[in-house]
Amino acid sequence: MAVWQLDDELWFPDPRWGEDDGLVAIGGDLSVERLVLAYNNGFFPWYAFQMEREPHWYCPLDRYVIFPKEIHISHSMRQLLKQHKYEVTVNQNFEGVIRGCSTAQDRDEELGAWLGPDIIEAYTEMHRRGYAASVEVWEDKQLVGGLYGVTLRNAFMGESMFSLVPNASKLALIHLAKAMERIDGHFIDCQFETPLFKSMGGRHITYVEYMKILALS
Repeated sequence: MAVWQLDDELWFPDPRWGEDDGLVAIGGDLSVERLVLAYNNGFFPWYAFQMEREPHWYCPLDRYVIFPKEIHISHSMRQLLKQHKYEVTVNQNFEGVIRGCSTAQDRDEELGAWLGPDIIEAYTEMHRRGYAASVEVWEDKQLVGGLYGVTLRNAFMGESMFSLVPNASKLALIHLAKAMERIDGHFIDCQFETPLFKSMGGRHITYVEYMKILALS
């Protein structure tokens, strides 16, 4: 097992050489070109911006995804959807969503926080270039939740979500899954298993299967 040091060239090592936790490389930059290459190969940056000076690049060989047709909508969420209490939009306030993901519940003040200024700047530029998207949840014209991620090769690589009211992030995820189902989207990459993703239909696939599905685009 090894962790590779990246340089100014655009490249990534074989993830099978990385650490058990998925860490494969350190260094490089957060340019759009490097990020696009990373996601095309199953990599994503994840590092504590208050402690680390260089990006850390992860590519777990065990992936956790939600296939749009398999999204699980609980009875309580179905009831909430019928109430039309919240409005859900796409790409109407990307910056608001990514900043909400950064600061909700004072996340940015935690020592291990990863969604710092460099990540915000990089993914906002990704959005400007058409490689990143957001889903927003509104209540009385106020942004109360949402999610954002990378849109590439007919898949959605989720990065973060937030809720200022109960179930707002779940609503955003359901809306995303339904939108992807309509266009035969491949999967929503959740990166790692969490109780929330598990409850909504997520499952494990191998990195090999992950890359085979991406190659279908």
